[in-house]
Amino acid sequence: MRTLSALGLAAALTLGGGLASAQELIDKGMVHGWNLMVDPQFGDGCLIQTVYQDLSVVRLGYDMIGGRGYLTIFNQAWGDIENGKEYPVTFDMDGEKFDAIATGIKEGKISAAILYFDDRNFVNAIAQRKVMTVFGQDGQEVMAIDLKGTSKAIEYARQCQNEMTGGG
Repeated sequence: MRTLSALGLAAALTLGGGLASAQELIDKGMVHGWNLMVDPQFGDGCLIQTVYQDLSVVRLGYDMIGGRGYLTIFNQAWGDIENGKEYPVTFDMDGEKFDAIATGIKEGKISAAILYFDDRNFVNAIAQRKVMTVFGQDGQEVMAIDLKGTSKAIEYARQCQNEMTGGG
């Protein structure tokens, strides 16, 4: 089992409720089932986002201010999550488990958890797998995420970030 470390609370609070900041995201189009976007609140960091039928939202992106990546999952199955509080979570990707500490986001009825990471292997693991199952603070399954198309979407996010930083 691998362990990922959370890298701070300030950006989670900057993110606000996440969905509330959606009007500030710059849409760059759809790529392989994911929206490619730029988030000015994260220093013009590029991200991919997808919305599921149950209105759960998953974001994977770059925090250019903090120099790290992030994964945010908006889902009511988080349960009694508190804004700014840290929670142990587990990601199971095709049988490989990653333990992490995520920060809770709670705004009204919206519940989410955000994980900051600087381990590129985590993104590579997401890109190479078929399904990612997320388990919350009490071991409950929050959701299983079909990762079809994610590898290509991550490539587009990397290209977007290179363009945003003048790298290409």
